[in-house]
Amino acid sequence: MTELTLIAAFEAVDHGAFEGRHLIGGAWRGSEDGATFDRLSPSHGILVSRSAQGGAQETEAAIQAARAAFDSGIWSQATGKSRAAVLLKVAELIERDAEKMARLETLETGKPITQALGEVSGAADLWRYAAALARTMHGDSHNTLGPDMLGVVLKEPIGVVSIITPWNFPFWILSQKLPFALAAGCTCVVKPSELTPSTTVMLGELLIEAGLPAGVVNIVLGYGKPVGALMAEHPAVDMITFTGSTAVGRSIAAAAAGTLKKVALELGGKNPQVIFPDANLDDAADAITFGIYFNAGECCNSGSRIIVHEDVAEAIVERVVALSRKVAFGDPLHPETQVGAIVSKAHQQKIDGYVREAVAAGAQVRLGGAALQIEGLPGEFYQPTVVSGVTPDMAIAREEVFGPVLSVLTFRSLDEAVALANDAAYGLSAGVWSENVHTCLDFARRAQAGTVWTNTWMDGFPELTFGGMKQSGLGREIGPYGLEEFLEVKTVAMRIGRTRAPWVKTR
Repeated sequence: MTELTLIAAFEAVDHGAFEGRHLIGGAWRGSEDGATFDRLSPSHGILVSRSAQGGAQETEAAIQAARAAFDSGIWSQATGKSRAAVLLKVAELIERDAEKMARLETLETGKPITQALGEVSGAADLWRYAAALARTMHGDSHNTLGPDMLGVVLKEPIGVVSIITPWNFPFWILSQKLPFALAAGCTCVVKPSELTPSTTVMLGELLIEAGLPAGVVNIVLGYGKPVGALMAEHPAVDMITFTGSTAVGRSIAAAAAGTLKKVALELGGKNPQVIFPDANLDDAADAITFGIYFNAGECCNSGSRIIVHEDVAEAIVERVVALSRKVAFGDPLHPETQVGAIVSKAHQQKIDGYVREAVAAGAQVRLGGAALQIEGLPGEFYQPTVVSGVTPDMAIAREEVFGPVLSVLTFRSLDEAVALANDAAYGLSAGVWSENVHTCLDFARRAQAGTVWTNTWMDGFPELTFGGMKQSGLGREIGPYGLEEFLEVKTVAMRIGRTRAPWVKTR
């Protein structure tokens, strides 16, 4: 414990509870039955927010508001220029209020304030990129069908979209979905996680300020049942996009199947980084350390397992352990903190269970492996943890731990490394470390993952599409393909002049 870098509580938190309400048809409202739910900070233990708890009535009203707004054409038939203008204004307002929003997100999630600020302010770039797509999206024409035919392929907004977002990156992930749906011309119903509802409500205020027409975006606060379930199964909804666990993703897909609506899912990951002997070990160790502790490992892109050539395995582990001791864990409101609190006590216990089970199966804890006490804070924290001697059959090597726990496996050949990397139900992301470009390209082409990083980890840009293979999900987000998810394709075949020979012979 004393060999770790810890940051104690450094300020008394004076925070009045944020009051969250539903946004339905352009108006803020509480629940008809007056129900509310509270969110306590996982780091400081204080009441952060009190939100209206929606039910079937509020969800139905929000869906009908989105349906009416879409069918009216007030947004779905607006010009790309006018849509882009609103999205650009939202980006400006996000940057204006970034510090206020980041502080609230830090208290609700437990993540470091510097990270929250980076995510909130950085999300403005997603809104700007989506605004550019709103003005540049187009269909196709086919002028090679003969002198009497012209074919046109139109791209139209899919309709009403249900958006369900998770607790680990509540504002960032919403910004990977909502501006692209709006750029396409869709109307939306949004349900944030009940653990982190408040920045979504704050965004709703900014949408109104930016001039978004009433009913285009509606927000319902509450739980998966009944709110999320109704959003998935309702016949007036044309598409649902969800980010969260694979288990919940399956239930979303099942609920949507009754109406055959489109489903986009960004789910779990068990993401490998493969380190070859010729890699720059210092660079690799630093990126591995970042990849496992970023957001306390509560990240679908967490680099939670490394697959290291046996010739350099011990050298990598020693480097990662040494760096892990220097990573600052503690009060997420301190500007030097790099890793904050675990989102809940139940999740903390789940993380610890994976470590204990691995040890019982023969793995070795090289660092950490237990809860962490931070001076002056009552919240949930977990030590930076490195587990070696992991075998592919262990749960810690196959299942999503979603915490600051690194699993170390070894390999001897490229073929074995690829096999180990692909030996998972997930296929979200993967990484490869080698100074040999041929090794990197060979691995990248054979890895079953939606994103492959070479000699880096978790670099992302609005232009580069994100999404997974296998049980990591369906569909893609951000980039041009992220816009395509919210569009329907329509073919228009046009005959020029009266050139069609009659099918029915009148003589």
